[in-house]
Amino acid sequence: MTMEEKLRILLCEDDENLGMLLREFLQAKGFNADLCSDGEKGYKAFVKSQYDLCVLDVMMPKMDGFTLAQEIRAVNADVPIIFLTAKALKEDILEGFKIGADDYITKPFSMEELVSRIGAILRRVKGKKDKDVTMYRIGKFSFDTQKQVLVMDDKQKKLTTKESELLALLCSHANQILERNFALKTIWVDDNYFNARSMDVYITKLRKLLKDDPSIEIINIHGKGYKLITPEEE
Repeated sequence: MTMEEKLRILLCEDDENLGMLLREFLQAKGFNADLCSDGEKGYKAFVKSQYDLCVLDVMMPKMDGFTLAQEIRAVNADVPIIFLTAKALKEDILEGFKIGADDYITKPFSMEELVSRIGAILRRVKGKKDKDVTMYRIGKFSFDTQKQVLVMDDKQKKLTTKESELLALLCSHANQILERNFALKTIWVDDNYFNARSMDVYITKLRKLLKDDPSIEIINIHGKGYKLITPEEE
């Protein structure tokens, strides 16, 4: 990455000491990082500037991280979001993924871990942009991987980055088994418990998105992974 194209990170953290440490560390690693001490300031900053990635603390005054993420998603459906949380509660983590989080880090965490997660997400986003196949036919749907939209007749559904990446993987393995671990490592980088639960949430979301065409289904292959059943193209 050249210095001219430093990636911009919005960092929202109400713990002033941690926030400043994180900002300095990210800047030392070659990122441009803006620090906001609450969710409202974070939202104003996001609307005003262009960011490549957001790192949001869940527990913040004025507007919590989940609410802020929903507000950000309303403005930009694609920007990657990482949540920082002091609580390793399963419900919290699933709530975060439902909003469309790309990753989740529980405090205390090492700065290096955060940077490696940021790097993994940015590589995925870049990989997605570099992929050759940009259009898939899935039954009556057409799926544009670049715009992250699913179209059927004149109805258009916008997908989040994670939904789009998972659907693209399923499409590239249409009518074949997509191995669970392969999908986890490709999209989530790590096949740990929380990422596996997150993937289940996304599979459920994709089923809902595709339910208007009964000829398509995503089935579980026990102990192996998933299979996208779709009519073969003529």
